[in-house]
Amino acid sequence: FHSAATLNYLRSLRMGADLSSFLEVDTAFAAKSAEHAAMKKIAEGVRKRADAAASAAFYTSHEAMQLNLEEALTRHVPDASGKGGPGAHYNLSAHLVWIGDRTRQLLGGHVEYFRGLANPVGCKVGPSMQPDELAELVQILNPAKEEGKVLLITRYGAAKVEEHLPKHIEAVKATGVPVVWQCDGVHGNTVTAKSVNLKTRDFGDVMAEVTKALGVHRAAGSVLAGVHLELTGQESVTECTGGCIGLSEEDLKKNYETFCDPRLNAMQALEAAFTIAAALGPPK
Repeated sequence: FHSAATLNYLRSLRMGADLSSFLEVDTAFAAKSAEHAAMKKIAEGVRKRADAAASAAFYTSHEAMQLNLEEALTRHVPDASGKGGPGAHYNLSAHLVWIGDRTRQLLGGHVEYFRGLANPVGCKVGPSMQPDELAELVQILNPAKEEGKVLLITRYGAAKVEEHLPKHIEAVKATGVPVVWQCDGVHGNTVTAKSVNLKTRDFGDVMAEVTKALGVHRAAGSVLAGVHLELTGQESVTECTGGCIGLSEEDLKKNYETFCDPRLNAMQALEAAFTIAAALGPPK
């Protein structure tokens, strides 16, 4: 129900809503932060980008974990170019689907299924991924070396980024296969808060992984093209610690709603956006 409702909401926004309201970013939550002035400056720049709201588009993606479900949502789509081509198979449940770090075995069912899809596809890349294994994987998923076909989503943990990411970048470069790099700042930084026995993530660790990955890509002459975060628009949720609002482990008990992974709440998510924007710097 929640997935269908979310998709319907996105469709309604795209079909007729005035998206300019998304440009109004409230920084009041960070009033006591040393970074508040910098956040306000970034927010003012966002407000001036009415053209960005007018051209906004929404795309959906998910981890294709249950192959029987994904196969049921896969269809052969005829060639639309008018050239009489054979068409291709698409997973019609999302624009992009990805393989999880635990199901990316080169001879496994997930890789076999994914290599037959015409969708853009992704794969999580964790610290156990060997460079030669990654090189072989991108060649399986994108033998035609098509731009934009493969998304690699790194998720090492903040302390392991600088150890593993440079090797993975170089291994992929050596294949000549073009990929899009994304950083998952959350899944490698999940811990159990011992004082309350709840799964959580620290905001500082999440941001450290993203900013370290950005630095490594820049040093390697590569491009970090996106981030993967889990968040909610609810301000009252208390599932991740830290941030300028100062959530502690004890605070987690106040409104811990998730049945799966801990999410950044609305204020932490906004702070994450400002942190990443500051790390990126102004457009060149």
